[in-house]
Amino acid sequence: LPCLCSEPVRLVGGNSRCAGTLEVKDGEEWKPVDDFEWTLKTAAVVCRELDCGSAVSVRQREESSKRPIWWISSFCVQPEFSVRACERSSYSKNVLTLTCSDSVRLVNGTSLCSGRLEVKSDQSDQSWSSVCEADFDQQDAEVVCRELGCGAPSVLQGALYGEVEAPMWTKEFQCGGHESALLDCRSSGSTRNTCSPGKAVGLTCSEPVRLVGGDSRCAGTLELKHQGQWKPVSYSDWSLKTAAVVCRELDCGSAVSVREREESSDRSVWWIRSNCVQSGSALRDCGMSADFPFILNLTCLGKTSSS
Repeated sequence: LPCLCSEPVRLVGGNSRCAGTLEVKDGEEWKPVDDFEWTLKTAAVVCRELDCGSAVSVRQREESSKRPIWWISSFCVQPEFSVRACERSSYSKNVLTLTCSDSVRLVNGTSLCSGRLEVKSDQSDQSWSSVCEADFDQQDAEVVCRELGCGAPSVLQGALYGEVEAPMWTKEFQCGGHESALLDCRSSGSTRNTCSPGKAVGLTCSEPVRLVGGDSRCAGTLELKHQGQWKPVSYSDWSLKTAAVVCRELDCGSAVSVREREESSDRSVWWIRSNCVQSGSALRDCGMSADFPFILNLTCLGKTSSS
């Protein structure tokens, strides 16, 4: 369902008001948005503006013919500004589709896969609530990380990303670990009215990266796991400096080479901007889903043994 609120930004055609084609209102007319440089970090600004959860995916979809669109540069989009402040009228065959989580988000973290957990009530007030550490365990964390399209939980610790903020979730989650969404889990019948300082759930989900098909684990095609699937990485301006970030993350020493390999046809890739990675952002936060025939191959020096 499209967003029926007053904001001049909406997502339409998806499974909820937090997923679908991004549209911005122009007078009385809604127009889709395009730009080939959007990342999950950019999409996160829209998710917040719509009071949805975390950004889960962003993709450029090709349509059959050109149509009027808003060209909104990802470099312009910032948390403190409305997306509308960046619009420029144009024509394109491509439109952006976004998916935000509906009812969970991680805030104040170092990446989109880390932060203090907040849950949105399905009651009439639709407020976001912190969760107390005593009401949340490893199986619950597995469900949240999966719902956000991240890897398995790696750190679960109270107050890691800030103290409890009112309002607070009042029931204990009882997930089996297999559910696709946190609010699909059973919860306790009893309610909690207080949560001790330092006990707000802080969660870090892993963001798996690997090199495959090379002579060692430190060489090969760069792949990133997203929403449970491994996909190769593509982008034309990667340098040794960018590759060095991946080599360090894999504990593989320094970067030796980075090259782009062309495949016989388009395939689903993770389009990751080099300048975003070099700015210190997580690989996943710098990405966008796309179909492209080029993939990145990296070679790292490999871990050297100490004398």
